[in-house]
Amino acid sequence: MEEVFIEPWEVDETIHEEFYVPDYITQIGYKVLEQYDLSVKSMVVVTTKADKGGAIWKLETNAGPKSFKLLHRRPTRSLFSLGAQEYLVDVQKAKVPPIIKTKDGQNYVEAGGKLWFVAEWIEPLFPVTKDLEGAKQLCHALGEFHRLSKGYVPPEQAETASRLYKWPKSYEKIVNKMDWFRTIANAYNDLPASSHLLNVVDTFETQAINSLDRLQQSQYYNLVQSGNESWGLVHQDYGWSNGQMGADGMWIIDLDGVAYDLPIRDLRKLISGTMADLLRWDTTWVREMIRAYHEANPISPELYEVLLIDLSLPTEFYKNIKEVVYEPELFLNDPATVALIQTIVDTDQSKWPVLEEIKDDWKGGN
Repeated sequence: MEEVFIEPWEVDETIHEEFYVPDYITQIGYKVLEQYDLSVKSMVVVTTKADKGGAIWKLETNAGPKSFKLLHRRPTRSLFSLGAQEYLVDVQKAKVPPIIKTKDGQNYVEAGGKLWFVAEWIEPLFPVTKDLEGAKQLCHALGEFHRLSKGYVPPEQAETASRLYKWPKSYEKIVNKMDWFRTIANAYNDLPASSHLLNVVDTFETQAINSLDRLQQSQYYNLVQSGNESWGLVHQDYGWSNGQMGADGMWIIDLDGVAYDLPIRDLRKLISGTMADLLRWDTTWVREMIRAYHEANPISPELYEVLLIDLSLPTEFYKNIKEVVYEPELFLNDPATVALIQTIVDTDQSKWPVLEEIKDDWKGGN
């Protein structure tokens, strides 16, 4: 019988449930579970990535609750993250969910052109409070995760997922996209949001160019010379949902996207995302978040310099405005876009005094 390959699927909200998974994928899942020494009492979808072809179920079994995942990435890429999860649990005793082995001792089953795996479902887990104390707990747990991930060597058959050497190219991409945004706004200059975008794009382009210049003159190139394994892994999607409090401390879940990188990339994302939620930059929050991280995974003055440079990059503007490239008419016609641009501008203006205030915090270490 010819194998069916799993593809991303369309969700019609008028007929499908919130976490719809096509029947053929569910049937493949049941077949996969036959390779585990588990008696499954129920299987409930808890989240999906329909546009990428992934899903997570919660299983109730004779051995307690389990997480059952269909990984949407290439199998060789998924092998990298599964190897990392095993290393963190078995070697480093990190608080990440242990993988359940198949009947023949494997970490996964390959079916439908994807990897599937079962892990422990950690209970109870709850998000930390959305205040400074919660942010500090998140940062400390992140630092601990980064420190414990050092030394990871992926399985031979896995591809190496690394962003360690790609910082200059990612900065250049943001610089170049600013001109795309300008060109599109000019081409659709009769749409409501176009003039607002044109009014601010030059400012953010200048910021991106300055950040790139600073990166190229920083210790970045010296830092990355020590290589992937010495720096360890970043989570790439870390926040209030993927760092949660358990009965015995903070757990980090959903490691499917881990990659080698400078660890402060995760910290920068967490800080800039938290400030965006606050709608303003706050010196106390930023300082305390960095210090909480530093307690678990010390930041050198050289790495702190790169963190400041990454915080100066207009990532929130880029992240939110890049949709204009894919659906320009829809994006520039949406009244919410004008409000979004103004919010980003207002928040960005509060960033610079904070970065100025903290720039010397790590001179000679901290």
